Amino acid sequence: MNDLKHKNIIVTGASGGLGNSIVKKLYENGANILATGTKKEKLDDLKSQFKNIKILSFDISQNDEIDKFMENATEELGGNLYCIVNNAGITRDNLAIRMSSDEWKKVIDVNLTSTFLLSKSAIKKMLKNKQGKIINITSVVGHTGNPGQANYSAAKAGIVAMSKTLAIEYAKKNININCISPGFIKTNMTEKIDAKYKEIILSKIPSARLGEPEDIANAVLFLASNQSDYINGETLHVNGGMYMA
Repeated sequence: MNDLKHKNIIVTGASGGLGNSIVKKLYENGANILATGTKKEKLDDLKSQFKNIKILSFDISQNDEIDKFMENATEELGGNLYCIVNNAGITRDNLAIRMSSDEWKKVIDVNLTSTFLLSKSAIKKMLKNKQGKIINITSVVGHTGNPGQANYSAAKAGIVAMSKTLAIEYAKKNININCISPGFIKTNMTEKIDAKYKEIILSKIPSARLGEPEDIANAVLFLASNQSDYINGETLHVNGGMYMA
């Protein structure tokens, strides 16, 4: 899949475990990458690993600054944009009757609203290029629900519906908009899961294991490549069979 050579790609949430793996996979396949996140030291680590990538610290919750961020990011990449991977997200878990309005709103704002605004800003750039790809990272819980995550589940389900709508609106403009829905993946987040609960999760996964970050990175590579050019508005489920659409 060397068709990504010299293609400009933005990866949000690049300072996390999934983001790191996504950056590595795209870099290995020739892409010009701008990695963004909120943890400057992690971004610096990425830069030390992959010399030619660009890094830009940015908090996607700053909705009023997203268009400015997009201008700065594309300028760093040389002026145009081929693909954005919307990977950044947060959790604020609580049972519904205990969930505060702030916990609800913060997760919706960051995970759904910011993803929409980043996609909107990216589409404007892609229209000028007459092509583009948007890859939105969702979650299996957006399809199944999960106790304590009414906010997170709603946001991730919203990304799927939003992506379908954007795909319908811009398919004729040669812009592909798809989602990847990870199951339970080995990250710092899943390492904190209680051992008993982890056993319950594993019992629901036919593959009987947690996924690896590279499993998600491989899916991103496929959707970013020209091998997925006739796929639009879809969700690629990467969960070991835990959920089958």
